[in-house]
Amino acid sequence: MSSESEFKPVIDPIAMARRDLKKSLPKRFWKDVTCVAEENGFAIHLDGRPTRTPARAPLILPTRALAEIAAEEWREVGDYIDPATMPITRIVNSALDAVAKRQSEVAEDCARYAGSDLVCYRAEDPQRLIERQSLHWDPVLAWAKDTHGWRFTLAGGVVHVAQPEETLSSVKTHLHAITHPVRLSALHVVTTMTGSVLLALSLAEGAFGPTAIWNAAHVDEDVQMEIWGRDAEALERRKHREIEFRAAATILAGF
Repeated sequence: MSSESEFKPVIDPIAMARRDLKKSLPKRFWKDVTCVAEENGFAIHLDGRPTRTPARAPLILPTRALAEIAAEEWREVGDYIDPATMPITRIVNSALDAVAKRQSEVAEDCARYAGSDLVCYRAEDPQRLIERQSLHWDPVLAWAKDTHGWRFTLAGGVVHVAQPEETLSSVKTHLHAITHPVRLSALHVVTTMTGSVLLALSLAEGAFGPTAIWNAAHVDEDVQMEIWGRDAEALERRKHREIEFRAAATILAGF
């Protein structure tokens, strides 16, 4: 006699979740995507009509190059509009709907990282980690000093060390001088993802490329995995974070 389980359909919970998610997503309604010059930037048009942010603000990007990159996200949309596949558009939407209304607050949030920046806190062991941190982080501190005159104090371990007030004040002034909300939003994404406003600013100002900054932000994690073995779950989470990071880096490069 056949068991009862033979007559039950196999249920894939992941497939069901994806199906339910797709049902909740809006359908694609356009065929053509174009970039159109506007008075204050470049708009993305869908079948000749300008796109808008979730808060109904015009979706305007500062340069044609950046608008074309964002437009490609819209061209690659399948049958359903999934924001998860459009990281550049997500950051721009956030910038225009939220950051634009509180730029000073966002700049202050970035500036706070200078008081306990990732690249200032150095391991005391193992030697491999000490050398790797120096390799990736010393050039960033040298750039900060040579380009902006910012001098930072290094700390061994995790005990907080106070940074020079002159440096912190200068970093804050520098951040408040960033006037475009899209640029500031992308900088904030990189700062919070890396734990370092110095990594974010050196990327934004073209001193180092995205891969160098991403690797610098993960020195500790990489060395730990070299010693103890790869963590598949951590690497999967990191892969998704890197998509957002790369989108922010693309935006910063577009200015």
